[in-house]
Amino acid sequence: MKIYIGNLAYKMSENDLKNIFTAYGEVTSVRIITDKFTGRSKGFGFVEMPNSTEATNAINGLNNTEVAQRTLKVNEAIERNNNN
Repeated sequence: MKIYIGNLAYKMSENDLKNIFTAYGEVTSVRIITDKFTGRSKGFGFVEMPNSTEATNAINGLNNTEVAQRTLKVNEAIERNNNN
């Protein structure tokens, strides 16, 4: 399951984010979205977890929790359709 995480602290690394989610189960990938010109974090990212039960537990456990003085918004990612 692909999970969206919003309102991330700009200094948070992908490794920091992985460590938070690993407490709930196996994490297969982590990606913090960055500005293509400056390389700075845009304040959101995605985590992929292969086990849907663990992913659901992570969403329920982490949504609206405070990490690095920011309240996280965590939910299942919605796949974008790029075919306009």
